[in-house]
Amino acid sequence: MTAGPLPGRTARTPVSIIGGGIAGLALAARLDTRRFEVTVSEQRVGLPAVGTSLAMWPAAQRALAAVGILDAVRTASPAVGGVAVRDPAGRVLTTARATGLFGVSRIDLIRELDAAVPAGVHRAAGHIDGAQCSEAGLVIGADGVHSVVRRDCWVARSAARLTPYLAVRGVVPVPLWREHSGEYWGRGHLFGIGPAAAGTNWYAAFRSGREPGSFSVADVLAETRERYACFAPAVREVLAAAAPETSLAQRVWITPPLWRYVRGRVVLVGDAAHAMTPNLGRGACEALVDAVTLAELLNRRPLDEALAAYDRSRRLRTQAVRAASSAVMRLALAERAQPVRDALLGLAGRQLPGFR
Repeated sequence: MTAGPLPGRTARTPVSIIGGGIAGLALAARLDTRRFEVTVSEQRVGLPAVGTSLAMWPAAQRALAAVGILDAVRTASPAVGGVAVRDPAGRVLTTARATGLFGVSRIDLIRELDAAVPAGVHRAAGHIDGAQCSEAGLVIGADGVHSVVRRDCWVARSAARLTPYLAVRGVVPVPLWREHSGEYWGRGHLFGIGPAAAGTNWYAAFRSGREPGSFSVADVLAETRERYACFAPAVREVLAAAAPETSLAQRVWITPPLWRYVRGRVVLVGDAAHAMTPNLGRGACEALVDAVTLAELLNRRPLDEALAAYDRSRRLRTQAVRAASSAVMRLALAERAQPVRDALLGLAGRQLPGFR
């Protein structure tokens, strides 16, 4: 015999969060466990192996404050003062101001989010084969660009799309970023250098025909060193210090435009809803804001009203950021138009407006 709710109390609504990454953990940390019976399902075991840096913009910092971990995250993270766009030789073309930002290791961020999840939240581990879409409770897809929730509960044309780009990134354990930070834009090649808590964060992107999952990090790292051999000495020095065990190499996937993040009692957050190219540094930030926005609406409003409000609040903004990020990727990796692009950037010769 199953026990019912205590006298004077209503039964808690079951909430199944598929995915225990940034969005899933932030959501689990903020949901009211007196109102919701929360389960987080995650197939990853332990923390990520490589802790590349994620820029935390003001909206994301407010989300971290709502979760209660802003001070802990910021204390361990270096400040980001702005982004200089440089040519391959290192000459600054233009600079974008960015006040109050910091870069946090993905490992540190997930560790803090995980610790903020209440003890009353259930954890489920193992491979996730599919998602059951029903009206019995709430299913939240926080399972990334290849979301099984989006696959099973949205239409077929919502499948992830492979871009022409390959992204390589990592951390080297020495502060090589000083006086050399920024993005180096070449013809069809981008390279970024910035601070990290453990030294220097770096990333590169270029067009590639390598099949997803068919290559090793060591092979791509060797190719990257060859591709950037004519770039500034700082770029070559960073790549010389890079090691496969502290680097990642992945083909870049994005989600297509989605015109709703809610279908019945199924919701998408983070990369499951709006995976984007990494050029604006906003993917993790928007995932955090998604999670906190959804949690606060669910905690305060009736379920269906909260879901509709979340969709209105987050869909248009995140789709705009997704589109803008793709546009910047095309600009940064321009080939034939590269001379015109650099001339226009140099002509600007002034700082771009600050970011929010």
